[in-house]
Amino acid sequence: MPEPPAWRFQKIIKSMVDIPLGHHLLRGRVLTGRGDEVIEDGFVEISQDRIGAVGPAAELGSRADTAVDTGGTLLPGLFNNHAHLAWDGVHDLARQSMGDPPEISAYKSAGNMLISLRAGVTTVRDLGMNTANIFAKQAVEQGIFPGPRLLITGEAIIQTGGHTYWCCREASGADEMRRAVREQVRAGADLIKIMACHDTLEFTDEELYAVIDESHRNGLPITAHATRNDAIHRVASAGIDCVEHGGDMTDETVALLLERGIPIVTTFAPLVMQSQAEIARQYDIPEWKIEERQRAVANTGRYEGIVKAARAGVPIGFGTDAGSPVVPHSTIAPEMKFMVELGVVADNYGALRSANLVAAKINGLEASLGTLEQGKLADVIVVEGDPLEDLDALESVTATFVAGRRLV
Repeated sequence: MPEPPAWRFQKIIKSMVDIPLGHHLLRGRVLTGRGDEVIEDGFVEISQDRIGAVGPAAELGSRADTAVDTGGTLLPGLFNNHAHLAWDGVHDLARQSMGDPPEISAYKSAGNMLISLRAGVTTVRDLGMNTANIFAKQAVEQGIFPGPRLLITGEAIIQTGGHTYWCCREASGADEMRRAVREQVRAGADLIKIMACHDTLEFTDEELYAVIDESHRNGLPITAHATRNDAIHRVASAGIDCVEHGGDMTDETVALLLERGIPIVTTFAPLVMQSQAEIARQYDIPEWKIEERQRAVANTGRYEGIVKAARAGVPIGFGTDAGSPVVPHSTIAPEMKFMVELGVVADNYGALRSANLVAAKINGLEASLGTLEQGKLADVIVVEGDPLEDLDALESVTATFVAGRRLV
């Protein structure tokens, strides 16, 4: 394993935010996340940081009287696999990235962590905006600020002058790519991200293979922003571990993803939210952009490649690109509903699994997260209503537990 980041050597006498662990016995409809399992009148017992037991309420016996009747649905905490905590969803991304002082990026990250928790998101995979996520992770893990579990990239790595160069680590040449990876490793990155395309393919072959190899040499997975077939096929062939966004794909590319077990994290929320004129106008989105987004949402043919990949068995993880224009970090249901509408997932339960068990597997955390099972970490959320009937139930989160600590 790489050497830990410097802040992990600091002695912590006491957390500033000291939320106690304890015992909670919750009753309600339980969606365990294991297949399509539903326990209509069930319970989840939280003991310290773990799930102590899950089952039908009838098994509680005399303890039933001590259970808290939530009146809602209990399910595993959600992952947002593609988010940018230091972007606020309101202002121009480039201007925020180049103009926000680090202190403002820290405040935005803190606020968006609270918003994420209130939306039932217990794990955020932050894919970069300068170095803000490095300090957000330190703040959470050292008990300086309450937040979800963070999986961070540090700075995304790009070719010099590449896509979103204004918020990433630019590099040129294979040796510089390796140095850029090592910098993120030193800072405490959990994974590496590269921007593999925009209007053109980015990175020389030598650079691409170097950045992937260096990530793997350091024991980290690497994910790629790749939005069309030639980019997806190229990074998959080179050994990438995950594809962000996705796009058009040939049968050959889908077969390659399947063969190598490479998942896709979809991010439909920017299109969906910017296409809703009444909402988009509140964010000063111009009319031409709203009309463009409306055409994109209506043109289901443009998503044929992702749908084909999903139906072939390529794992599809939930992500929203939170922080992008008109995509606040509370945007959960609109993304999931569009996934169901397109057929990227089979039904509402499939959409939920994309944000818990499938997401946990993408991040190598399925042994401890992703389902409500005895012994797993107690990432549990409670929502009003039944998300299997209506995903908008996710708009009403009444409790969020992260590893047994109630943060909402």
